[in-house]
Amino acid sequence: METKNPLQKKIGILGGGQLGRMFIENALRYNVEIHILDPSENAPCSTLTPHFVQGSFKDFDTVYKFGKNVDVVTIEIEHVNVEALEQLENEGVQVIPSAKAIKIIKDKGLQKQFYKDYEVASSLFRLIENKAQLAEYLTFLPAFQKTRTDGYDGKGVQYIANENDLDKAFEAPSILEKAVDIDKEISVIVAKDVNGNTEFFPIVELVFDPVYNLVDYLKAPANITDYQQERAKRLAQQVVDGLHSAGIFAIEMFISKEGEVLVNETAPRTHNSGHHTIESSASSQFDQQLRILTGLPLGNSENRVNVSAMVNLVGAEGYTGKVLYEGIAEISALENVFVHLYGKEVTKPGRKMGHITILGNFDEEVLEKIKFVKEKVVVRC
Repeated sequence: METKNPLQKKIGILGGGQLGRMFIENALRYNVEIHILDPSENAPCSTLTPHFVQGSFKDFDTVYKFGKNVDVVTIEIEHVNVEALEQLENEGVQVIPSAKAIKIIKDKGLQKQFYKDYEVASSLFRLIENKAQLAEYLTFLPAFQKTRTDGYDGKGVQYIANENDLDKAFEAPSILEKAVDIDKEISVIVAKDVNGNTEFFPIVELVFDPVYNLVDYLKAPANITDYQQERAKRLAQQVVDGLHSAGIFAIEMFISKEGEVLVNETAPRTHNSGHHTIESSASSQFDQQLRILTGLPLGNSENRVNVSAMVNLVGAEGYTGKVLYEGIAEISALENVFVHLYGKEVTKPGRKMGHITILGNFDEEVLEKIKFVKEKVVVRC
C-alpha cells in the first residue's frame, strides 16, 4: 500500500482569524492544501485559500461535514463543537489537538480541575453556577471571576475585590480564582508531535494592558531565575503529558512576589505570546504546527537572536470603523522591526489588528524600540 506524502494531506482549520492567516502564510512555503471554516465571509483567511467555507465552527453538522473533507483537523480557537470532533476521530479523521484535550481546555472549570488532578501548581479556585452563589465565598475574595466558556482576549474575566463588587459579577457558570500577588507573567509554548517528541520555545515575559486585559507587549527570553525557568518548563511538561495529545500548547503562568511559579491557563493552539517566533526562531510556532499536522519532524525552536519582542496593535479607544494604521511608515524605517497586519477591515477598541516584532542584541535596544512603536503607531478609523 502506497504511503501518502505528508505534504499531500488536506489540513482543515476551525477558525479563519489572524492565527489561521499566519499559519497559511507559513504553509504556502510547503504548498500544502489548507481548508478553513469560519462564520465570517470577511475573515482574515477568506482570501488566502480557495478552500474557504463560511459556516459556524460551533455547529455539529457544519464541523462534521467540514472535517469529513480533510485528512487532519486543527483549531484556531478552542470554542468549537467538540462532539463533532469526537465523531470525526471515531471515524478515522485525525484531530490535533485531540477532542478530549480541547474539551478540557475550553471549559475553565474542567481545566482547573485538570491541574488539580495532575498536581500542576495553580492558584486556588472555586466553581460557582451563578452570580448569587458568589455570596457564599466572601472569605475567598479577592479573586478573579472567569466564565467557564467563551471567554477570549480578556473578555469573560473580571476582578472581584470584596462584597461591594458582587453586583458586577457575571451571571454565568464561572470559576473564582484566588488573586495572586504577581511579580511577572510568563508564557511557555510547547510543540508536541504524534510520537511524543517535544520542543520548547524560549520562555517569554508578558506585559498586560490594564484596560483590555490582554498582552500589550512581550519579550524573550524572560528575565527570570534559572530555577524559575526550569520550574516553568517542568510545569509545562506536566500539562502536555497530562493532556496526552499532540499539538501546540501555550501555557501562561504567574510568578508570585515570593518567586513561586503557578500555571494560569493553557491554550491548545498557536498563541499571541508566540507571534515573535515568526522572525526569531528557525521554526516558528506556525511552522511547528504544520510539521505536527503533516508528520514532519519538529524543527528548531531556539532564538536566532539574543532578544526578541512583540507589540500588539489593538484598536484605539473611541474608534470603530474602517481601519486606518498611523505610524507604520515611521517604524518601518527601523532596522530589525517587522510589521504584521491581520487583514481585518473594521477596528474597534481593544480588537487585535496586528503586531510588530522587534529583534535585537540587548534588552535596552529592544525596549527603546518597543517604546517608539507604542508612541508612533495608532490603530483608528
